[in-house]
Amino acid sequence: MKVRGIYPDSYTYGSIINGLCKDGRLDEGVEFFDKMVENGLVPTAVNYNALIDGFCNKGDLEKAFCYRDEMIKKGVAPTLSTYNVLIHSLFMEGKDGTADSLIKEMEGNGMKKDDITYNILINGYCQSGNVKKAFELLDEMLVEGIQPTRVTYTSLIYVLSKSKRMKEAADLFEKVTRNGVTPDLVMFNALINGHCVNGNMEQALLVLREMERRKVRPDEVTYNTLMQGLCRDGKVEEARKLLDEMKERGISPDYISYNTLISGYSKRGDMKDAFKVRDEMFDIGFNPTLLTYNALIQGLCKKKEGVLAQELLKEMVDRGITPDDNTYISLVEGIEDIENFIEKGTP
Repeated sequence: MKVRGIYPDSYTYGSIINGLCKDGRLDEGVEFFDKMVENGLVPTAVNYNALIDGFCNKGDLEKAFCYRDEMIKKGVAPTLSTYNVLIHSLFMEGKDGTADSLIKEMEGNGMKKDDITYNILINGYCQSGNVKKAFELLDEMLVEGIQPTRVTYTSLIYVLSKSKRMKEAADLFEKVTRNGVTPDLVMFNALINGHCVNGNMEQALLVLREMERRKVRPDEVTYNTLMQGLCRDGKVEEARKLLDEMKERGISPDYISYNTLISGYSKRGDMKDAFKVRDEMFDIGFNPTLLTYNALIQGLCKKKEGVLAQELLKEMVDRGITPDDNTYISLVEGIEDIENFIEKGTP
């Protein structure tokens, strides 16, 4: 452009700033923003929003609010997008009170909530477990003539499940799907998680089959959730079958899948099977995590295999994994000659 004598305008800079911020290259985004100002171009709300969104995604709310304050100071009015991004980040940080204040400020500036705002608010209150407020916002949304989406209903299913109101969650799922809302993977995963957490494993597995009927492909989150639920019920063999089913369907198990099985076998005292899964995990290329070692050490200590547990502790430290309180609690409970263990010096 410069070679041809065409000088970039605020739109040119804005596109590059937006791209850099979305790519996580915030420092470069800020440099282009400053260069734009140096070249005499006036930043727009869109330019500021790109930086605010970038810093919010990075978790730097202080910097995001600094740019919000700067835009106001320079006479650039924040838009609904500005508020939506900031409100979402405040909820994610658990700062519900500050989010409420920002909503009042937004409305005081004559801005009405849109579908994105409502979904952010409903999800935010659902994350903090405020069922009443979430459903009040749903009612308000409908009164305003704004149609709830799958995102809205997924948040509500999540909060009902979390509040041990699983029947209401399942009823809501049935109602909205009957009324034409097509459930996606995230909505199905929320429902499955609810059934698993509430101990309804039979229902959770039926939901998996319903996904197949609707041709919604499950992912590793779906299977990991089901495996965790089965292992909590001591049905480790069934969880193992699900791991095999995952592989058959071309879904790659992750370290959570293997740690779930290791933990399930260890709690039941089936250490041979637990170590077999650990070896399988190694063969695939996954490194053991703190959870892997804690589950194995706990299982060995329950079986009074203190010497093996100590060897595993040494291996864990050699791999650069720092033991936590749970590691030592298991060891203290499982090692009979604890005085000798302490005298040797714990890693």
